[in-house]
Amino acid sequence: MLRIGLTGGIGAGKSALSSTFAQCGAVIVDGDVIAREVVRPGTEGLAALVEAFGDDILLPDGSLDRPALAAKAFRDDEARKTLNGIVHPLVGKRRAEIIASVPDDSVVVEDIPLLVESGMAPLFPLVVIVHADVEVRIRRLVDQRGMSEEDARARIAAQADDDQRRAVADVWVDNSCTPEELTRLAHELWDHRIAPFAHNLAARQPAQAPAVLVPPDPGWPDQARRILARLQTACGHRALRVDHIGSTAVPDFWAKDVIDVQITVESLAVADELAEPLLAAGYPRLERITADVAKPPEVKARSTVEGFERSDDPGLWHKRIHASADPGRPTNVHVRVDGWPNQQFALLFVDWLTADREARDDYLSVKRVAEERAAPGDAAAYADAKEPWFSAAYRRAWEWADSTGWRPASAG
Repeated sequence: MLRIGLTGGIGAGKSALSSTFAQCGAVIVDGDVIAREVVRPGTEGLAALVEAFGDDILLPDGSLDRPALAAKAFRDDEARKTLNGIVHPLVGKRRAEIIASVPDDSVVVEDIPLLVESGMAPLFPLVVIVHADVEVRIRRLVDQRGMSEEDARARIAAQADDDQRRAVADVWVDNSCTPEELTRLAHELWDHRIAPFAHNLAARQPAQAPAVLVPPDPGWPDQARRILARLQTACGHRALRVDHIGSTAVPDFWAKDVIDVQITVESLAVADELAEPLLAAGYPRLERITADVAKPPEVKARSTVEGFERSDDPGLWHKRIHASADPGRPTNVHVRVDGWPNQQFALLFVDWLTADREARDDYLSVKRVAEERAAPGDAAAYADAKEPWFSAAYRRAWEWADSTGWRPASAG
């Protein structure tokens, strides 16, 4: 099952986008619809709202007077927190019931108005944000929903701003356009990203990652932060730390457009326990890869950097690796054991390259040669072509670590 979190500011057009997804075959779980359902007459939700805000939020027939509730609930932060504290748990419970009832191979689009505000974004393998300019949204709310302009602006001001939404957005859909153009954008997104993502996930296979070097992308750090949050949420306490590693973690460095992440765990047994949670998060396991290449015997003396042991014991270079099923964001997820040399070196490597320009230039030259030797799209051949360089690099990196007293920074 591929779960997609869909959100956007009030009036941005989430319902229009989800309607097209439904036509493509998605199961839509609409937070607004559920929010109405859980406060119908006779429900515990409506009773709790009356207790909190008074019986003048009811219409003569006993149903909820939404404008009256809004006038009270959106007047300040405390009142809004009270409203959310009542409604959100009930909506979450009902949402879980609906999702549990759909087939395992479904694409479930969860339309959640306050996905950003509630901190739910890391729960989803893909987050889609629908955007429209504020004045466009106000006009829609006034013309299509009959709100006053004052009420519309208050509702918008009470929600997350564009920067907060961009921080969690895997996909940003600009709906400051015609309905026809939005429909075209929705179909394009479905055909080229969502449907292939769902297919890969069902087949437990990663999306193909490019073996092509590209200039540094200023968006890599933000993309990595979203991935780290998603993986930390999926792993919970079993992840001792989750780090952005590899070339895309080195500032202003050419790299393949692939985010590498390391999850540090206590043991390989814990790494195996994470196979299903990581699959649900969008990262199937690559069963054929179980270890990194052990480095030379001469690099096994204890480092002067306290607590870091270098060893050529092949058993200490084992790992598990997962890769993203999302064709829109190739990602490798290395799961390594705390204190083992491959886990240590992954953390050291980024800091060493960041600090040592000569090493950075050397590695870029090696990558360019590897790119020339590997067939297009052959990531394994590309990696194999670089491996001889790493033996000397391993030694150089630890010499730098010893000379600087290097210690890894905090995770993330």
